[in-house]
Amino acid sequence: MERVRGLYVILAIIVILGGAEGQLVENFYGFTCPNVEFIVQQAVSMKFSQTFVTIPATLRLFFHDCFVEGCDASVMIASPNGDAEKDFKDNLSLAGDGFDTVVKAKEAVEFQCPGVVSCADILAIATRDVVVLAGGPSYNVELGRRDGLISKASRVAGNLPEPDFNLIQLNTMFARHNLSQFDMIALSGAHTLGFSHCDRFANRLYSFTPSNPVDPSLDPEYAKQLKEMCPQNVDPSIAINMDPVTPRTFDNEYYKNLVGGKGLFTSDQVLFTDKSSQGTVSDFANNAFDFNGAFVTAMRKLGRVGVKTGNQGEIRLDCTRFNS
Repeated sequence: MERVRGLYVILAIIVILGGAEGQLVENFYGFTCPNVEFIVQQAVSMKFSQTFVTIPATLRLFFHDCFVEGCDASVMIASPNGDAEKDFKDNLSLAGDGFDTVVKAKEAVEFQCPGVVSCADILAIATRDVVVLAGGPSYNVELGRRDGLISKASRVAGNLPEPDFNLIQLNTMFARHNLSQFDMIALSGAHTLGFSHCDRFANRLYSFTPSNPVDPSLDPEYAKQLKEMCPQNVDPSIAINMDPVTPRTFDNEYYKNLVGGKGLFTSDQVLFTDKSSQGTVSDFANNAFDFNGAFVTAMRKLGRVGVKTGNQGEIRLDCTRFNS
Protein backbone atom coordinates (compact mmCIF):
# COMPACT_ATOMS: atom_id res chain seq x y z
CA MET A 1 0.00 0.00 0.00
CA GLU A 2 2.84 2.38 0.88
CA ARG A 3 4.53 1.60 -2.40
CA VAL A 4 1.37 2.40 -4.36
CA ARG A 5 0.93 5.65 -2.41
CA GLY A 6 4.53 6.54 -3.17
CA LEU A 7 3.98 6.00 -6.88
CA TYR A 8 0.97 8.32 -6.79
CA VAL A 9 3.03 10.99 -5.05
CA ILE A 10 5.70 10.73 -7.72
CA LEU A 11 3.05 10.95 -10.41
CA ALA A 12 1.53 14.01 -8.74
CA ILE A 13 4.94 15.73 -8.62
CA ILE A 14 5.51 15.02 -12.32
CA VAL A 15 2.06 16.39 -13.14
CA ILE A 16 2.57 19.55 -11.08
CA LEU A 17 5.86 20.23 -12.79
CA GLY A 18 4.19 19.75 -16.14
CA GLY A 19 6.22 16.69 -17.09
CA ALA A 20 9.04 16.62 -19.58
CA GLU A 21 6.70 16.55 -22.56
CA GLY A 22 3.47 17.91 -21.15
CA GLN A 23 1.74 14.55 -21.33
CA LEU A 24 -1.78 13.89 -20.11
CA VAL A 25 -2.58 11.04 -17.74
CA GLU A 26 -5.81 9.19 -17.03
CA ASN A 27 -5.81 9.60 -13.25
CA PHE A 28 -4.60 13.20 -13.10
CA TYR A 29 -7.11 14.16 -10.38
CA GLY A 30 -6.67 10.96 -8.39
CA PHE A 31 -5.86 12.92 -5.22
CA THR A 32 -7.17 16.40 -5.89
CA CYS A 33 -10.66 15.50 -7.20
CA PRO A 34 -11.05 11.71 -7.34
CA ASN A 35 -14.77 11.79 -8.17
CA VAL A 36 -14.51 14.29 -11.01
CA GLU A 37 -15.60 11.88 -13.75
CA PHE A 38 -18.63 10.75 -11.76
CA ILE A 39 -19.58 14.36 -11.02
CA VAL A 40 -19.36 15.32 -14.69
CA GLN A 41 -21.25 12.20 -15.76
CA GLN A 42 -24.10 13.03 -13.41
CA ALA A 43 -24.30 16.61 -14.70
CA VAL A 44 -24.24 15.43 -18.33
CA SER A 45 -26.97 12.86 -17.66
CA MET A 46 -29.12 15.51 -16.02
CA LYS A 47 -28.69 17.82 -19.00
CA PHE A 48 -29.43 14.97 -21.41
CA SER A 49 -32.68 14.22 -19.55
CA GLN A 50 -33.76 17.75 -20.47
CA THR A 51 -32.81 17.66 -24.16
CA PHE A 52 -31.24 15.22 -26.62
CA VAL A 53 -29.39 18.13 -28.24
CA THR A 54 -26.96 17.84 -25.32
CA ILE A 55 -25.29 14.94 -27.14
CA PRO A 56 -24.47 16.33 -30.59
CA ALA A 57 -23.92 19.84 -29.22
CA THR A 58 -21.25 18.73 -26.73
CA LEU A 59 -19.53 16.45 -29.23
CA ARG A 60 -19.34 19.20 -31.85
CA LEU A 61 -18.14 21.72 -29.26
CA PHE A 62 -15.15 19.51 -28.45
CA PHE A 63 -14.15 19.27 -32.12
CA HIS A 64 -14.43 23.01 -32.67
CA ASP A 65 -12.45 23.72 -29.51
CA CYS A 66 -9.56 21.37 -30.27
CA PHE A 67 -9.10 22.52 -33.87
CA VAL A 68 -8.52 26.13 -32.80
CA GLU A 69 -5.78 26.84 -30.19
CA GLY A 70 -5.90 23.17 -29.13
CA CYS A 71 -8.13 21.45 -26.56
CA ASP A 72 -8.11 24.30 -24.05
CA ALA A 73 -11.78 25.38 -23.70
CA SER A 74 -11.01 28.62 -25.57
CA VAL A 75 -14.28 28.15 -27.47
CA MET A 76 -16.15 28.61 -24.18
CA ILE A 77 -15.07 32.24 -23.68
CA ALA A 78 -17.77 34.89 -24.03
CA SER A 79 -16.49 38.30 -25.06
CA PRO A 80 -18.44 41.51 -24.41
CA ASN A 81 -17.02 42.77 -27.70
CA GLY A 82 -18.23 39.79 -29.72
CA ASP A 83 -14.73 38.90 -30.88
CA ALA A 84 -14.07 35.58 -29.15
CA GLU A 85 -13.76 32.19 -30.89
CA LYS A 86 -17.43 31.39 -30.43
CA ASP A 87 -18.34 34.61 -32.28
CA PHE A 88 -16.71 33.56 -35.55
CA LYS A 89 -19.30 32.79 -38.25
CA ASP A 90 -18.47 29.06 -38.38
CA ASN A 91 -19.05 28.78 -34.63
CA LEU A 92 -22.33 30.69 -34.49
CA SER A 93 -24.19 27.46 -35.24
CA LEU A 94 -22.76 25.70 -32.17
CA ALA A 95 -25.82 24.79 -30.12
CA GLY A 96 -26.11 26.50 -26.75
CA ASP A 97 -26.80 23.19 -25.04
CA GLY A 98 -23.17 22.16 -25.52
CA PHE A 99 -21.91 25.27 -23.74
CA ASP A 100 -24.55 24.85 -21.04
CA THR A 101 -23.52 21.23 -20.46
CA VAL A 102 -19.94 22.25 -19.69
CA VAL A 103 -21.03 25.19 -17.53
CA LYS A 104 -23.37 22.99 -15.47
CA ALA A 105 -20.72 20.30 -15.07
CA LYS A 106 -18.13 22.89 -14.04
CA GLU A 107 -20.48 24.27 -11.38
CA ALA A 108 -20.99 20.77 -9.97
CA VAL A 109 -17.25 20.09 -9.96
CA GLU A 110 -16.44 23.45 -8.36
CA PHE A 111 -18.86 22.69 -5.52
CA GLN A 112 -16.78 19.65 -4.51
CA CYS A 113 -13.31 20.52 -5.86
CA PRO A 114 -12.95 24.31 -6.09
CA GLY A 115 -10.25 25.67 -8.39
CA VAL A 116 -8.86 22.27 -9.32
CA VAL A 117 -10.35 20.95 -12.57
CA SER A 118 -9.99 22.78 -15.88
CA CYS A 119 -12.91 23.51 -18.18
CA ALA A 120 -10.90 21.83 -20.94
CA ASP A 121 -10.82 18.56 -19.00
CA ILE A 122 -14.51 18.84 -18.15
CA LEU A 123 -15.33 19.26 -21.85
CA ALA A 124 -13.20 16.21 -22.70
CA ILE A 125 -14.95 14.07 -20.07
CA ALA A 126 -18.40 15.33 -21.06
CA THR A 127 -17.67 14.48 -24.70
CA ARG A 128 -16.92 10.87 -23.80
CA ASP A 129 -20.07 10.76 -21.70
CA VAL A 130 -22.38 11.97 -24.48
CA VAL A 131 -20.91 9.40 -26.88
CA VAL A 132 -21.77 6.69 -24.35
CA LEU A 133 -25.26 8.09 -23.75
CA ALA A 134 -25.91 7.81 -27.49
CA GLY A 135 -24.89 4.15 -27.49
CA GLY A 136 -21.29 4.63 -28.55
CA PRO A 137 -18.10 3.15 -27.09
CA SER A 138 -16.71 4.19 -23.72
CA TYR A 139 -13.04 5.04 -23.31
CA ASN A 140 -10.64 6.34 -20.70
CA VAL A 141 -10.12 10.10 -20.92
CA GLU A 142 -6.61 11.44 -20.49
CA LEU A 143 -6.57 14.49 -18.23
CA GLY A 144 -4.31 17.30 -17.12
CA ARG A 145 -5.24 20.03 -19.60
CA ARG A 146 -5.22 23.64 -18.50
CA ASP A 147 -7.48 26.34 -19.90
CA GLY A 148 -6.10 28.59 -22.61
CA LEU A 149 -5.61 32.33 -22.33
CA ILE A 150 -6.41 33.21 -25.94
CA SER A 151 -9.83 33.21 -27.61
CA LYS A 152 -10.08 35.33 -30.74
CA ALA A 153 -12.54 35.09 -33.62
CA SER A 154 -9.78 36.22 -35.97
CA ARG A 155 -7.81 33.02 -35.29
CA VAL A 156 -10.58 30.61 -36.32
CA ALA A 157 -10.58 31.15 -40.09
CA GLY A 158 -8.93 28.31 -41.98
CA ASN A 159 -8.80 26.02 -38.96
CA LEU A 160 -12.16 24.24 -39.22
CA PRO A 161 -13.15 21.75 -41.94
CA GLU A 162 -15.61 23.14 -44.48
CA PRO A 163 -18.56 21.14 -45.90
CA ASP A 164 -17.20 21.41 -49.46
CA PHE A 165 -13.69 20.11 -48.66
CA ASN A 166 -12.17 17.39 -50.82
CA LEU A 167 -10.05 14.56 -49.42
CA ILE A 168 -6.74 16.39 -49.83
CA GLN A 169 -8.06 19.42 -47.96
CA LEU A 170 -9.42 17.23 -45.17
CA ASN A 171 -6.18 15.28 -44.83
CA THR A 172 -4.11 18.45 -44.84
CA MET A 173 -6.13 20.04 -42.05
CA PHE A 174 -6.18 16.93 -39.86
CA ALA A 175 -2.49 16.26 -40.45
CA ARG A 176 -1.71 19.61 -38.81
CA HIS A 177 -2.92 18.01 -35.60
CA ASN A 178 -1.06 14.72 -36.06
CA LEU A 179 -4.25 12.98 -37.19
CA SER A 180 -4.00 10.55 -40.10
CA GLN A 181 -6.48 9.94 -42.90
CA PHE A 182 -7.65 6.87 -40.97
CA ASP A 183 -8.22 9.04 -37.88
CA MET A 184 -10.04 11.65 -39.97
CA ILE A 185 -12.42 9.08 -41.44
CA ALA A 186 -13.11 7.65 -37.98
CA LEU A 187 -13.75 11.09 -36.47
CA SER A 188 -16.06 11.96 -39.36
CA GLY A 189 -18.29 9.22 -37.98
CA ALA A 190 -19.39 11.75 -35.36
CA HIS A 191 -21.73 12.94 -38.11
CA THR A 192 -23.90 9.97 -37.22
CA LEU A 193 -25.29 12.43 -34.64
CA GLY A 194 -26.44 16.01 -34.92
CA PHE A 195 -27.94 18.22 -37.58
CA SER A 196 -27.04 20.86 -40.14
CA HIS A 197 -28.66 23.97 -41.53
CA CYS A 198 -29.79 23.81 -45.13
CA ASP A 199 -27.44 26.53 -46.37
CA ARG A 200 -24.43 24.35 -45.58
CA PHE A 201 -25.26 21.93 -48.40
CA ALA A 202 -27.81 23.77 -50.60
CA ASN A 203 -25.26 24.04 -53.42
CA ARG A 204 -25.41 20.25 -53.82
CA LEU A 205 -29.13 20.50 -54.51
CA TYR A 206 -29.48 23.59 -56.68
CA SER A 207 -26.17 24.86 -58.05
CA PHE A 208 -23.52 22.13 -57.99
CA THR A 209 -22.33 22.81 -61.55
CA PRO A 210 -23.95 24.47 -64.58
CA SER A 211 -24.46 21.08 -66.24
CA ASN A 212 -25.38 19.23 -63.02
CA PRO A 213 -27.36 21.45 -60.61
CA VAL A 214 -27.79 18.40 -58.34
CA ASP A 215 -24.60 16.71 -57.17
CA PRO A 216 -24.52 13.40 -59.12
CA SER A 217 -22.90 11.63 -56.16
CA LEU A 218 -26.15 12.10 -54.19
CA ASP A 219 -28.63 9.26 -54.22
CA PRO A 220 -31.54 10.64 -56.33
CA GLU A 221 -34.21 9.73 -53.81
CA TYR A 222 -32.17 11.26 -50.97
CA ALA A 223 -31.66 14.43 -53.04
CA LYS A 224 -35.43 14.61 -53.55
CA GLN A 225 -36.01 14.29 -49.78
CA LEU A 226 -33.45 17.01 -49.08
CA LYS A 227 -35.13 19.35 -51.56
CA GLU A 228 -38.46 18.79 -49.84
CA MET A 229 -36.95 19.61 -46.46
CA CYS A 230 -34.76 22.42 -47.77
CA PRO A 231 -36.51 24.27 -50.58
CA GLN A 232 -34.72 27.24 -52.08
CA ASN A 233 -34.81 30.36 -49.90
CA VAL A 234 -35.81 28.24 -46.91
CA ASP A 235 -35.77 29.75 -43.43
CA PRO A 236 -32.06 29.67 -42.44
CA SER A 237 -32.96 28.35 -38.99
CA ILE A 238 -34.31 25.11 -40.47
CA ALA A 239 -32.03 22.16 -39.77
CA ILE A 240 -32.09 18.50 -40.71
CA ASN A 241 -30.43 15.38 -39.33
CA MET A 242 -26.96 14.50 -40.54
CA ASP A 243 -27.87 10.81 -40.43
CA PRO A 244 -31.31 10.23 -42.01
CA VAL A 245 -31.57 6.67 -40.66
CA THR A 246 -30.58 6.59 -36.96
CA PRO A 247 -30.02 10.26 -36.05
CA ARG A 248 -30.10 9.71 -32.28
CA THR A 249 -27.82 6.69 -32.09
CA PHE A 250 -24.04 6.57 -32.20
CA ASP A 251 -23.45 3.76 -34.67
CA ASN A 252 -21.80 3.02 -38.02
CA GLU A 253 -24.88 4.00 -40.05
CA TYR A 254 -23.02 7.12 -41.25
CA TYR A 255 -20.70 4.94 -43.31
CA LYS A 256 -23.57 2.86 -44.67
CA ASN A 257 -25.14 6.15 -45.76
CA LEU A 258 -21.95 7.13 -47.61
CA VAL A 259 -21.94 3.81 -49.47
CA GLY A 260 -25.54 4.52 -50.48
CA GLY A 261 -24.86 8.09 -51.66
CA LYS A 262 -26.47 9.66 -48.61
CA GLY A 263 -23.63 11.75 -47.23
CA LEU A 264 -25.00 15.20 -46.40
CA PHE A 265 -21.87 17.25 -47.10
CA THR A 266 -19.49 17.02 -50.02
CA SER A 267 -16.80 16.44 -47.37
CA ASP A 268 -18.77 13.42 -46.17
CA GLN A 269 -19.52 11.81 -49.52
CA VAL A 270 -15.98 12.28 -50.81
CA LEU A 271 -14.78 9.78 -48.22
CA PHE A 272 -16.50 7.10 -50.30
CA THR A 273 -16.19 8.51 -53.81
CA ASP A 274 -12.42 8.95 -53.47
CA LYS A 275 -10.79 5.57 -54.07
CA SER A 276 -8.01 6.17 -51.55
CA SER A 277 -10.47 6.38 -48.65
CA GLN A 278 -13.26 4.16 -49.97
CA GLY A 279 -11.85 0.97 -48.46
CA THR A 280 -11.87 2.37 -44.92
CA VAL A 281 -15.44 3.61 -45.32
CA SER A 282 -16.54 0.19 -46.59
CA ASP A 283 -14.86 -1.53 -43.66
CA PHE A 284 -16.50 0.77 -41.11
CA ALA A 285 -19.87 0.31 -42.84
CA ASN A 286 -19.56 -3.46 -42.56
CA ASN A 287 -17.88 -3.69 -39.17
CA ALA A 288 -19.08 -1.58 -36.24
CA PHE A 289 -16.34 -3.05 -34.05
CA ASP A 290 -13.63 -1.70 -36.35
CA PHE A 291 -15.26 1.72 -36.41
CA ASN A 292 -15.67 1.93 -32.64
CA GLY A 293 -12.05 0.98 -32.06
CA ALA A 294 -10.79 3.49 -34.60
CA PHE A 295 -13.04 6.21 -33.19
CA VAL A 296 -11.77 5.70 -29.63
CA THR A 297 -8.14 5.82 -30.76
CA ALA A 298 -8.75 8.94 -32.83
CA MET A 299 -10.66 10.70 -30.03
CA ARG A 300 -7.80 10.13 -27.60
CA LYS A 301 -5.37 11.53 -30.18
CA LEU A 302 -7.65 14.51 -30.82
CA GLY A 303 -7.78 15.18 -27.08
CA ARG A 304 -4.00 15.73 -27.04
CA VAL A 305 -4.03 18.44 -29.70
CA GLY A 306 -2.41 21.68 -28.54
CA VAL A 307 -2.96 20.99 -24.85
CA LYS A 308 -1.61 23.31 -22.18
CA THR A 309 -0.13 21.56 -19.16
CA GLY A 310 2.01 22.30 -16.12
CA ASN A 311 2.31 26.07 -15.65
CA GLN A 312 0.73 26.91 -19.01
CA GLY A 313 -2.71 28.49 -19.11
CA GLU A 314 -4.93 28.53 -16.02
CA ILE A 315 -7.67 26.67 -14.19
CA ARG A 316 -10.64 28.83 -15.10
CA LEU A 317 -13.14 29.37 -12.29
CA ASP A 318 -15.86 30.33 -14.77
CA CYS A 319 -15.62 28.55 -18.11
CA THR A 320 -16.89 31.60 -19.97
CA ARG A 321 -14.34 34.06 -18.55
CA PHE A 322 -10.59 34.32 -18.11
CA ASN A 323 -9.67 34.53 -14.42
CA SER A 324 -7.98 37.88 -14.93
